[in-house]
Amino acid sequence: MPGYVIDPPAVNAAPIKGTDELFPVRRVYCIGRNYAAHAIEMGHDPNREPPFFFQKNPDNIDFSGEFPYPSQTKDVHHEIELVVALSKGGVNIAIGKALDHVWGYGIGLDMTRRDLQGIAKDMGRPWEIGKAFERSAPMGALVPASQIGHPSSGKVELKVNGKVRQTGDMNQMIWKVPEMISYLSDYFELKAGDIIMTGTPSGVAAVVPGDVMEASVEGVGVLTVRVT
Repeated sequence: MPGYVIDPPAVNAAPIKGTDELFPVRRVYCIGRNYAAHAIEMGHDPNREPPFFFQKNPDNIDFSGEFPYPSQTKDVHHEIELVVALSKGGVNIAIGKALDHVWGYGIGLDMTRRDLQGIAKDMGRPWEIGKAFERSAPMGALVPASQIGHPSSGKVELKVNGKVRQTGDMNQMIWKVPEMISYLSDYFELKAGDIIMTGTPSGVAAVVPGDVMEASVEGVGVLTVRVT
């Protein structure tokens, strides 16, 4: 059999809370402006419109509890998000069947080089330079849906150095988790190992080295990340 000409990259995998098992990550889909108040603070219409998604890379996810301040930016923002992990995929998934594809949930931070994202927006260019940089998605251990069910309401909150910056409720999502899964499956073939980051409440703001971010989602857990 033919071999690889270079060593294949390692599979990035999320820890599972309370076990030694791992969840291998295939793709990372992120929905934009999925909380009305956040849409408003970013200067957009909060009314329900067709959702849009961008992607981070699987190896952007980091489980170390540290976020190294990235290069080429002076304005890095935090965005707390509920994370959805899929155990199976498909195409044209019905909304009523979508939650059957969910393995579990977690907490993630969509760290954003906001200044670089703003330049890309102004020039009509893709957002990857602002969104998909190294270690731009700090994430905690996943929790199986078999243990916590499928949370659809509950507080979503982020504190920086003990002070609340972001607060909202999962029931404020414009597009709910089953709708996101169904919509994505109309455009992509979803598969086991896919991750969906479900949007962020209002209150996004800058961090600097030395800050400590504490992200919590009711019923899912707490994630603490230090900016280094």
